[in-house]
Amino acid sequence: MLEIRSKLAAFEKLTWKEILVNQGHRHHSVPTVGICKEAQDCLEETGYGGLEEIVSLRLAGAERVWGVMESGVLVLLWWDPHHEVWPTSPN
Repeated sequence: MLEIRSKLAAFEKLTWKEILVNQGHRHHSVPTVGICKEAQDCLEETGYGGLEEIVSLRLAGAERVWGVMESGVLVLLWWDPHHEVWPTSPN
């Protein structure tokens, strides 16, 4: 948890434009229709079922955190150590 906290703290020095636009290949919004069923169910259970997109921040390798933007603040939903919320197939 301390390592994740440290990585998230590094984002605090950046603007959302720097994170999501300038580093867009690493951090970006994704449509909720593409996330796994378990994540979609969790969105419903937590009151976020109507969202069209959520934000993915890459921490390292496949490791991601996922969240929802609310008034310029990312509300964290999940830590995804194996990139399972948005499944990808190997090359």
